[in-house]
Amino acid sequence: MHLRLISWFFIILNFMEYIGSQNASRGRRQRRMHPNVSQGCQGGCATCSDYNGCLSCKPRLFFVLERIGMKQIGVCLSSCPSGYYGTRYPDINKCTKCKADCDTCFNKNFCTKCKNGFYLHLGKCLDNCPEGLEANNHTMECVSIVHCEASEWSPWSPCMKKGKTCGFKRGTETRVREITQHPSAKGNLCPPTSETRKCTVQRKKCQKGERGKKERERKRKKLNKEESKDAIPDNKGLEPSRETPEQRENKDKQQQKKRKVQDKQQKSGIEVTLAEGLTSVSQRTQPAQGKRRHL
Repeated sequence: MHLRLISWFFIILNFMEYIGSQNASRGRRQRRMHPNVSQGCQGGCATCSDYNGCLSCKPRLFFVLERIGMKQIGVCLSSCPSGYYGTRYPDINKCTKCKADCDTCFNKNFCTKCKNGFYLHLGKCLDNCPEGLEANNHTMECVSIVHCEASEWSPWSPCMKKGKTCGFKRGTETRVREITQHPSAKGNLCPPTSETRKCTVQRKKCQKGERGKKERERKRKKLNKEESKDAIPDNKGLEPSRETPEQRENKDKQQQKKRKVQDKQQKSGIEVTLAEGLTSVSQRTQPAQGKRRHL
């Protein structure tokens, strides 16, 4: 009986030692796989470490390594930061750094924006733009060269000389056009927008309504001088008086009225003289007619 109890005791003891050794080995494997694994992770981490930050992310989040001094910390983000592009895999969504000359990129081989000093062209960042293109310093892209474009010529103007279309034989005529597209920095310059050539016409006399610009300006200046002379009062031997603008306007109006009255009087005098001339002519013709009847 005692032998049976002693054997059962040894059997139970060996079984407990075996279970303890299995638990210890499982703990060692877990520590070897994830050292310092934290149970309560924050910031979108599925698994994390106190030393290395996030080890894996929750679904649809991107895993990215951020450098802090000499150490890299894992972070889980909803989208990749500037300078990185995202790639989704079945087991992890990962952010990968763009090329050194890319500021933002779509993938490893396609940049969407270049860093300062580089120009974007077909997804690549270049120091200089290829032939046939020019650099746009505003967008930092290589763009096509734009050349100047002009419209068709207008019809030739009438033959003129000194602003007149009559009273001469040889003059000049002109035609014009407009710029429809201005050039870029390396584009061809714009051509002239006006042309002038000599012309010959049959001489004809100018009528009253066809006076040239210079003649009209000369007559206008002459009239203005005459009016200014009439407006200046004869103040010899008198002290100059200070007049207000209202008094000057009233004087100008009175002078205009006087000129109108003088013009009317001149017209009426001409009409009177014409009437007297007609009456004298009629009186001379009437006796001659009476004499003819008498005869």
